[in-house]
Amino acid sequence: MVNIESPKGTFIDDINIDKNTLEKLKKFDLLITYIKQADMVMEIVEKLHDKVAWIIIGTWRGEGFKNQLLKYENVSVPDAMCELEIGKKNPVFDEFTSVFGKPKIKINCQGEKIAEIDVIRGSPCGATNFMAEDILGENVDDVENLAKKAGLRIQHYPCRGHKLRLFADEESHKQLASQLHYESVKKALKNEKNENKK
Repeated sequence: MVNIESPKGTFIDDINIDKNTLEKLKKFDLLITYIKQADMVMEIVEKLHDKVAWIIIGTWRGEGFKNQLLKYENVSVPDAMCELEIGKKNPVFDEFTSVFGKPKIKINCQGEKIAEIDVIRGSPCGATNFMAEDILGENVDDVENLAKKAGLRIQHYPCRGHKLRLFADEESHKQLASQLHYESVKKALKNEKNENKK
């Protein structure tokens, strides 16, 4: 964890990042930023994209800014951190996303109850584990309602995803996180039922 003092204000003429901080950041293979100030994020990406294997922008605003960042081949700008998936053909990124990103779980049932949940890939914020603990022991006779409950639990977890904005055109990033977890539970329960049929 490296803390960087972010400049105040929306428009900043001159961004100066301490040389010692830059040297420290160059030593990492993967950088994940949660800096909200756009000029500071761009400065970090410009100075370090060719020094590290991959950069993930954990929080950002505006499609135009996102498109600017995506011009760099080793930068990811996910709508939600829990949508990251393996497949960039970069060993550092793929190693990270084999463990963190789009939720993937394995459910083991005993009778009609969930006896065990193995989080194979979870959201970096910990929401997948939080959800898994919450549905452990639940009855699986109504898969749809159980999956909906799992997705709704993500709304209560203090993740970094943007909150729901009423009357906004863009989908809430927290809604996306909720949907991804809902889908992971449905898929895991379907896989468990198919295993039991064999």
